[in-house]
Amino acid sequence: MFQQHLLDKLKSELPIGTSLNEAVATALEISYDAAHRRTSGKSKFSLEESILLAKYYNLSLDRLFENTKDDIIAVEKTKPIHSEKELQTYFDNSYQSLQPLLNQSESRILYSAKDIPIFYTLESNLLSRFKMFVWLKLLDSSMVSKGFESFSLKVATLQSAKALGSLYQNLNTTEIWDVTTVNSTLKQIHFYNEAGHIDNSTALKLCKDVKQLVFSISEKVTPNNNRYLFYYNELLLMNNNVLVSTPNQQSLFVPFTILSYYQTSDKITCKEAEGFLNKQLQSSKLLNTAGEKEKLSFFNKLYTKIDALYQIIEATQVLDFE
Repeated sequence: MFQQHLLDKLKSELPIGTSLNEAVATALEISYDAAHRRTSGKSKFSLEESILLAKYYNLSLDRLFENTKDDIIAVEKTKPIHSEKELQTYFDNSYQSLQPLLNQSESRILYSAKDIPIFYTLESNLLSRFKMFVWLKLLDSSMVSKGFESFSLKVATLQSAKALGSLYQNLNTTEIWDVTTVNSTLKQIHFYNEAGHIDNSTALKLCKDVKQLVFSISEKVTPNNNRYLFYYNELLLMNNNVLVSTPNQQSLFVPFTILSYYQTSDKITCKEAEGFLNKQLQSSKLLNTAGEKEKLSFFNKLYTKIDALYQIIEATQVLDFE
């Protein structure tokens, strides 16, 4: 009963003309004959095979039989991070989750940006190094007393971070920002500067890096750039939810700690999330086409915040009485 129900569900999800035997053989990496024995009922799926098949084709096992339980879904959770090694593993696993989706033609990512999207801070520059410093300061107990100047990362960690960040380049991307999207990064610079973990000159450089990053984003916001759509929402607070859509499936990524997230490809949940995000878009301004005045007004608000922090740090540097 279970096997037939699973096969019926799989068959209904496959593109027209796709062989059920081939689909099973591909997912389980078995021969066509072995797949046929399973689809004909001569052999049973093992529990592991059922899970592999469901994961490969993004079938929600919890929904196969619980037709009335729309309030229960299965999710994947990232592993906790307590060290640089686990941070590298997080980057690698995130890459492996996203890469098959984003490599599909016509894939699109919709990012509700409460904070500057993580993909922008996964380079080998000062700002990216600072963000990783902040993450590890908050997650790794051995980092409690370490200052930024003595902080270094292994080459393998930087390579994993850069690989994840590279997925975001040349994508069909929609981002929803608010004027508060830069706040957390600016607060982090200010806090760790005040705490003595980064010196004034480094803090000033970080402010310049944030401003340059925001400027580079603004340069992409043009009427002819349909691959990058930038929305400004001044009504609702963003939540860093990410929805990845491809022609065949969707995946929703929902944060629950600093870096960790839940991931689900449950169709009903993804459609509900898409509906809510579309409502956010409807109450937002598309700055690509809103006109130069509105675009400049938004980005100038961000620059003003960055400049204000720069001036505070600069004044502290000049008026250092101690």
